[in-house]
Amino acid sequence: MYIETETTPNPATIKFLPGRQVMSAGTRDFASPEDAAASPLAEALFGLGDVTGVFFGTDFVSVSAAPGIEWASLKPQVVAILLDHFVSEAPLFAGGDASAIAVPSDEDADLGDDPADADVVAQIKDLIETRVRPAVANDGGDIVYRGFREGVVYLSMQGACSGCPSSSATLKQGIESLLKHYVPEVSEVRAA
Repeated sequence: MYIETETTPNPATIKFLPGRQVMSAGTRDFASPEDAAASPLAEALFGLGDVTGVFFGTDFVSVSAAPGIEWASLKPQVVAILLDHFVSEAPLFAGGDASAIAVPSDEDADLGDDPADADVVAQIKDLIETRVRPAVANDGGDIVYRGFREGVVYLSMQGACSGCPSSSATLKQGIESLLKHYVPEVSEVRAA
């Protein structure tokens, strides 16, 4: 088995591609060692000591390193853990599946959208799902809709995109421009 790596716009994060499915549906972001207790793989990666974030995508794992850590020494350790995990076909989550993990749906994550904005919200969510999420996933991350109020769309960045120096530019110049173009009711995009 060979694990490919890709750089991301976030210099602290590398995207690891095992050449097979990681998550069958959705994504999972681990921002701390405590969060990682739900996954033996994430826990092992945090166990390296220099890892500050782990993100599971459909076919990739993004790993973020602590400030000042050189990837030249950390990368082989991460690859070794990933190889061991995928070659042994170990479960991704404790208990063999993700059924015990409560992951909020998009509806649960909303900031209380006004029912009068239902059509606008549906357009925004569709654009995010079809245009934005695939592009963000290419960079080793994900984006989650959080709400729409008074012309402002609230989104949160995950994985490599969380804390990325260019994430604010992505939100403002890329996503905001796209949403404003297709949904005239959108006046601004903000990080939630």
